[in-house]
Amino acid sequence: MTTPVETDAFGGAETRMFRFGWVFGLLWLFYLAYPLGESLQLAQVWHRIVGVAAVVGFGATFVITFWSFRKASRSGRRLGTLWAWAGLIIMALLTLVLTLLIGSEAFGATIYMAVLAVMTLPNRQAWSLVIVLAAVIELVPRVVPDWNPGSFFAFQLLISAVAAWGITQVFKRNHELAVARQQLADLAIVAERERVSRDVHDILGHSLTVITVKAELAGRLIEIDPARAAVEIAQLETLAREALSDVRSTVGGMRKVDVATELISARSALDAAGIEAALPPDADVVPLRNRELFGWTLREAVTNVIRHSGARRCGVEVSPTRIEICDDGTGISETSSGDGNGLRGLAERVAAVSGTLTVGRSSSGGFRVEVVSA
Repeated sequence: MTTPVETDAFGGAETRMFRFGWVFGLLWLFYLAYPLGESLQLAQVWHRIVGVAAVVGFGATFVITFWSFRKASRSGRRLGTLWAWAGLIIMALLTLVLTLLIGSEAFGATIYMAVLAVMTLPNRQAWSLVIVLAAVIELVPRVVPDWNPGSFFAFQLLISAVAAWGITQVFKRNHELAVARQQLADLAIVAERERVSRDVHDILGHSLTVITVKAELAGRLIEIDPARAAVEIAQLETLAREALSDVRSTVGGMRKVDVATELISARSALDAAGIEAALPPDADVVPLRNRELFGWTLREAVTNVIRHSGARRCGVEVSPTRIEICDDGTGISETSSGDGNGLRGLAERVAAVSGTLTVGRSSSGGFRVEVVSA
């Protein structure tokens, strides 16, 4: 079984990009140089200290929240809403401190809040916060004396928020695609396991049934007809080798069953079991698309006839879109209800090509299996 590749919301495997993703957040802090410069120009020392501390605290909160968002996205989940709001509230309080110290120049910090909101919050909450921030930085400077209302902070905030939202959606889709690819790979593994187990069951079930019948026949003949017994024993060796080869081919995905080959095998197996075989001389009427399905159907049905039916006669009818196998044995009983692994596997094969499988009693009271292709 393959080991799942761990992916993050940025669509790639685990790489240095994730380990150093916090650097990406630091690059954005370049724009905090403007409020930092304004803080350093304040007249009073304690104002400068508070202003610098507010800028540093704002940047640290942004990086920590952004890093937490990256970590959550990498594992395929959202950052907790409470955690995201906690970071945004701290950033809002620090922005308020800066506005009291340096005025409307501090509003540039709200762009970081808008970007972080659309990345970490549910859409409705995020865009509500973006609209509130845009309204605040557009209206407040017009109310407070000596503040400059002509800045483009609101426009920059909206553009940055839209860009961040678009990038986040790309990251989200990439993560979903990575998860879908892994799920498809897992489903392919499961399907291949089911195919191998179904094919091995059908192949060994038929081959071992024929081997058992021929071994019993050889045991009965060994005293009354040693020459015939020797022939049967030689055929046993051939059958065993063929069964081993079939299993290897099946595991390797190379096993191809054909209804014409199965007719020959069915005639030999039924004869060895002492069951009269009423089979068509060939299967030339069956088109290529149905030859494998009808081959599996014939193999499974004949195996059931030999194993369970106690029949004296088995008949097979084939047409381009239909195959039917009937016997005159005991038919369906409480201990053999037609729900065995072999018929279940046959039902899966038929369903895979949108055909229909019918299992029931034949007109002579025995077992009947019919498959009609789509």
